[in-house]
Amino acid sequence: MPTYEYECGSCHFRFERKQRFDAKPVAVCPKCRGKAKRVFHSNPVIFKGSGFYTTDSRKGVPEPGEGKKELPGGKKGKK
Repeated sequence: MPTYEYECGSCHFRFERKQRFDAKPVAVCPKCRGKAKRVFHSNPVIFKGSGFYTTDSRKGVPEPGEGKKELPGGKKGKK
């Protein structure tokens, strides 16, 4: 069961409640009986594995003239 954080709009009291996903949000502050709203937090993102860095997916940039070799007869072609 997830834990949700709420904050009162009147007294700014913060409190937590364990609730089911389908339960209605708490609307009343337990301290002053003012209107309470759910506080949303950003979740951290953790990238695991390869492919998330520029060095993982890029191939090296070929130097000018690299990747070509001279063919017999003076013609140039790819390796």
